[in-house]
Amino acid sequence: AAPANALTYASRQGPDVLIELSTLTGACVVALGEQVAGIFAFDDSLGKAVLKAADAAGEAAWRMPVVEEYRELLKSDVADLKNTGGRFGGAVTAALFLSEFTEAPFVHIDIAGPAFADKEHMLGPSGGTGYGVRTLVRYLEDLTHD
Repeated sequence: AAPANALTYASRQGPDVLIELSTLTGACVVALGEQVAGIFAFDDSLGKAVLKAADAAGEAAWRMPVVEEYRELLKSDVADLKNTGGRFGGAVTAALFLSEFTEAPFVHIDIAGPAFADKEHMLGPSGGTGYGVRTLVRYLEDLTHD
């Protein structure tokens, strides 16, 4: 998975935190619809900061559960790890899969729903929305004000 490769590379750079955005799962769209991103935080304080930044930036997001027991679903008899945990909890198992590729405090934002809009919306025109850019900029601005 391309996000896993990017996380591995980024982790080798020794970051203080890693915030990754990808159009990862249809399961997140089923859970939250097309206008809300799912935030999966593997560090509580980072998750709170990212959710606060999304809210301040006007980008709809919802903190999703990280169910550690679901890691069992990623075990494989033939590989180090499976990249899918089955039909149920797909957004959670996908986030857990990505978390395997970094040691840094980590947040995955599943933007599969809000990454593309079929019609004009309150933050812009139809098409690619650039979802997450406002959130990341706000997160960085909040760091400089703390």
